[in-house]
Amino acid sequence: MSKILEQKCVQATNIVAQKSQCVSLIAVNKDKKTVQCSVCFKEFSKKKYLMRHISIHSREKQQCCVCLKIFLHESQLIKHMKIHTEVKPYQCSECLKELSDKSSLVRHKKIHIGERYQCSECLKEFSIKSYLVQHMRIHTNEKPYQCSECLKEFSVKSYLVQHMRIHIEKKPYQCSECVKKFTDKSSLVRHMKIHTGEKPYQCSECLKKFSIKPHLVQHVRIHTGEKPYQCSECLKEFSDNSGLVRHVRIHTGEKPYQCSECLKEFSDKFRLAEHTRIHTGEKPYQCSECLKKFTIKSTLVNHMRIHTGEKPYQCLECLKEFARKSYLVLHMRIHSKEKLLGVQNV
Repeated sequence: MSKILEQKCVQATNIVAQKSQCVSLIAVNKDKKTVQCSVCFKEFSKKKYLMRHISIHSREKQQCCVCLKIFLHESQLIKHMKIHTEVKPYQCSECLKELSDKSSLVRHKKIHIGERYQCSECLKEFSIKSYLVQHMRIHTNEKPYQCSECLKEFSVKSYLVQHMRIHIEKKPYQCSECVKKFTDKSSLVRHMKIHTGEKPYQCSECLKKFSIKPHLVQHVRIHTGEKPYQCSECLKEFSDNSGLVRHVRIHTGEKPYQCSECLKEFSDKFRLAEHTRIHTGEKPYQCSECLKKFTIKSTLVNHMRIHTGEKPYQCLECLKEFARKSYLVLHMRIHSKEKLLGVQNV
């Protein structure tokens, strides 16, 4: 019983500490006539708005059970879940494309209207104004979003949100095999399947097995040819949302992932992971024939062709075959020169 009372006392003390902190901040910002949150430094015109806001930081987070993305409000989670459930109640009257929410439909319709936003520096055009705003920061080097913990700056708010998880997320669930930590038990259970080799989800077409259902859903689209995610800039379609997100950065020029060693920036975390191995010397991919190790999987695939004799790239002019695409490209120059000399001789 005393333990319970002790816990309640600690909780009460925390609440009192929070309130007294708010009062002291009112005095600091008296000239501005604003009150400030001590966690995220957001300012409010009235104390009651600040007190309401503070609950956001202590509130229980809403987490997607499929991709584990975290939301502050339940309404945001419900809207997000439509991506996974494929519920798309909003339809474009022009091309009949279906979308999960009204705001996505409004953005999509701009493709048909032809409305464009142009960069004054490089004249590049965008169909969505927010893309232009993000792009302009390449020229201005503006990074308006700052981490309150380590003061690192970001050009896009979503990159700051992603970064903040380093500081605020607790990971109490640890894998007994590789010591990797997770924020919730379900993530740990899914991860453990890597070590146990359990793959309960099977494709009915090719019988390939997967450890988690979202990977199966994504894989099935190879057979159906379904590409439900479309780029609003160039209309290129993708089978999964992550592919679209990575692609959009080609248009915006954003490179949110930075190497902590040499500060080189990358558009996606997979390229950063590959690059980091240059500094660590890690070579996780090994040839089963000669045991040679490689830092990148594609390099191992190319190397394996030495043992298998496979040459998948063929010249359309002379039908000569090559193990690597780069060798074919180099070879094609021979024919280009031959054609050029033929024209000159005529």
